[in-house]
Amino acid sequence: MSAATPAQAPVPAGPQAAVFPVILALSFSHLLNDLMQALIPALYPMLKQQLQLDFTQIGIITLAFQLTASLLQPTIGIYTDRRAQPYSQAVGMAATAVGLLLLSRADSFPMVLVAAALIGSGSAVFHPEASRVARIASGGLYGTAQALFQVGGNLGSAFGPLLAAFIVLPRGQGAIAWVALFALLGMIILARVGRWYAARLRQAHPTVHAHAGAPPAPHARVGFLFTILMLLVLSKNVYSAGLTSYFTFYLIERFALPVQTAQIHLFIYMAAVAVGTVAGGALTDRVGRLPMIWISILGALPFTAALPHASLAGTAVLTVIIGLLTASAFPAILVYAHELMPGRVGMVSGVFFGLAFGLGGLGAAAMGRLADSHGIVLVFQLCAYLPAIGLAAWFLPNPAGSRARAAA
Repeated sequence: MSAATPAQAPVPAGPQAAVFPVILALSFSHLLNDLMQALIPALYPMLKQQLQLDFTQIGIITLAFQLTASLLQPTIGIYTDRRAQPYSQAVGMAATAVGLLLLSRADSFPMVLVAAALIGSGSAVFHPEASRVARIASGGLYGTAQALFQVGGNLGSAFGPLLAAFIVLPRGQGAIAWVALFALLGMIILARVGRWYAARLRQAHPTVHAHAGAPPAPHARVGFLFTILMLLVLSKNVYSAGLTSYFTFYLIERFALPVQTAQIHLFIYMAAVAVGTVAGGALTDRVGRLPMIWISILGALPFTAALPHASLAGTAVLTVIIGLLTASAFPAILVYAHELMPGRVGMVSGVFFGLAFGLGGLGAAAMGRLADSHGIVLVFQLCAYLPAIGLAAWFLPNPAGSRARAAA
């Protein structure tokens, strides 16, 4: 990492044009990060067989990975809000590379745990500062920048299982080491982004703050609104985590689809999530944060409610629509949170990328327990109404000046 630099002055005064090469570099790095991240659960069958693991140990591996990936992110975000680390993202990729190399040679359960924790730690270091740099490079197109950054992660998560299926699993555990080359590529790209970010920090006048002109809101009010935003993300992430975890089982049980066909349906859904993220970011900059949140919530709810009762063809269509709509709100929610807590971009990003991810995983685990006792079809019938939690957006005020900014 670079020498510590105050993070409170990351942008020079005056309007700036969006720096799309930086945003796209971050998006591609996010793809690489989440691609490697998604590799771990895809390798569970191989690790379980080779190391004679039981399901409890598999769950502990997930816990080690998710705890480091989710709980460390807010802490790292708080630190980088105070002392910017332009090269921390490259360091995070290095931790992921070490974790992958260790995983490729792991011959015991403790070694697998250490490898999973390293990969999770690399992800935790990457997300908060990358989200901050995307905002700095946005030129005021905050929704678009966050959407482009996030869609890289969506695509990486979608392609991770394919990487495992076609590259790693046919060649065995040692082939994981080749995946570390993706981390090396990410380090090179993020080092260049770090140089750009460091140059921006040097240009920034020490008295100029990223949140200049934004009067702080009362702490109680900020806490209440932040909780509402977390509820919105929780409802979206739990539903999405449930769909990605159990959709193939649902299709197999309800429609007697073969496994490969069910996986294709899941991939189509995840592709729709990626498209919805980009579209939502662009629309956020046009219509504003709060209207985009409402479009996502009220738009998705009728389709999620109809999904458990649809035919196979209807299910295919509905999941595409649901993926587009549910994903479209995340850039708006994140930008709203950034503006709610100015100067705390790292902490806010760490919370939303980290804790929301972890809570979504816990929700998916609860669904699995319910599916064991009552069947997967009932789980989908109950989860259909999870997006209704998003009606809590009623308590969100329209951010002052958001319409003007969106129209600008």
